[in-house]
Amino acid sequence: MPRYIVERTFVEGLMIPANETGAASCRSMVANNADQNVTWVHSYVTEDKSRTFCIYDGPNAEAIRRVASVNGLPVDSITRVSVLDPYFYH
Repeated sequence: MPRYIVERTFVEGLMIPANETGAASCRSMVANNADQNVTWVHSYVTEDKSRTFCIYDGPNAEAIRRVASVNGLPVDSITRVSVLDPYFYH
């Protein structure tokens, strides 16, 4: 499955409460993603919570864009990537 980095900007900051409401919101997003065969792997969030860099696996960028729309999430860019780590040459 191809891997992508999705960059997002949250003008007012990303606010996911650390309680059951926030957990339910994340579960809903995961379920919506599954409908398009998309998997949210994890995300990196800037200190001011204004930007995220999210790692997704999915069939194509358009599927990721569709689930972002369903989930009410902004998309600045979607870039297909591959893994390169310090153990690559061992």
